Amino acid sequence: MSITANWSYPTAIKFGAGRIAELADHCKAVGMKKPLLVTDRGLSTMPITKNALDILEAAGLGRAMFAEVDPNPNDKNLEAGVKAFKDGGHDGVVAFGGGSGLDLGKAIAFMSGQTRPVWDFEDIGDWWTRANPDGIAPIVAVPTTAGTGSEVGRASVITNSETHTKKVIFHPKFLPSVTICDPELTVGMPKVITAGTGMDAFAHCLEAYCSPFYHPMSQGIALEGMRLVKEYLPRAYKDGTDIEARAHMMSAAAMGAVAFQKGLGAIHSLSHPVGAIYNTHHGMTNAVVMPPVLTFNRPAIEAKITSAAAYLGIAGGFDGFFDYVLRLREELGVPDKLSALGVGTDRIDEMSAMAIVDPTAGGNPVELTLDAAKRLFVECI
Repeated sequence: MSITANWSYPTAIKFGAGRIAELADHCKAVGMKKPLLVTDRGLSTMPITKNALDILEAAGLGRAMFAEVDPNPNDKNLEAGVKAFKDGGHDGVVAFGGGSGLDLGKAIAFMSGQTRPVWDFEDIGDWWTRANPDGIAPIVAVPTTAGTGSEVGRASVITNSETHTKKVIFHPKFLPSVTICDPELTVGMPKVITAGTGMDAFAHCLEAYCSPFYHPMSQGIALEGMRLVKEYLPRAYKDGTDIEARAHMMSAAAMGAVAFQKGLGAIHSLSHPVGAIYNTHHGMTNAVVMPPVLTFNRPAIEAKITSAAAYLGIAGGFDGFFDYVLRLREELGVPDKLSALGVGTDRIDEMSAMAIVDPTAGGNPVELTLDAAKRLFVECI
């Protein structure tokens, strides 16, 4: 069976192997004449990136790339990107890559026509209404990993380089006009990135599913997203050229990001400060802190997890699900503790203070107090 489809939920998604060939057509369809391709340094020299630039150039759309993007993109990257966008006379962004390239690409398109500083648009209340919607350039997103789901998201996570805190910048028009999900682009992902991004997708689905807020559509998407990860992440990890497994993981990543409109929780609240301070891989950090957070939340989520376990074909209710997570981590080479990622105990107080004010903390099923955050960090490190 050919895994190819066109969806318009939550945006226009062109899904299927080889569909990067349509890139220039979709850029033209949203009005771009001179797009800027934004990606990260690691991808900038890869054949898949060169191919995307070739496709744009052959269609008369020029050949421009900005790749000064850090693994956890920050305001300095954003400033440089907006300057490149304006200096080059660009009229749209092709956000190309994993979460960092996608997030920064979306933010460059957003900030290209704003007069206020980016922090004025943090995801607080109705701050997004401060933006000039006419100043937002069109965005076409092309994910090359299967993890963050930023290609279907209405926000970007940008690190404040002075305070080392991650801020969620939100606007409905952050949502790309068109997303091309071509699983062939993920074939070259190294094993460690396949594992980290796959566990990020799983964390998004798991936390959205456990979030106490009401959003039945997201609830169903989160559950099926977990099933896809369970069935196909080990396959994609074992054989990176398994295109069926790669395709289903790409779906799971997008599903996780659609689902977390319902909320995220303490896995992300702990992971964000760690990533901001120690520059760890976000998905891998999520994977490390996942079991302690599950245990912490158990009183509030046991019935939900028991239902999920039954759907996923895991025997033994909550305990069975917990053991499954431990086995999956082991299978994917995820370290047991954050110390293996270079995280020390000397900044626990600072990270705990950051965790309880992280925008994801409010979605945790059990209140994340300062004491609880400290205890969780001690256990995780």
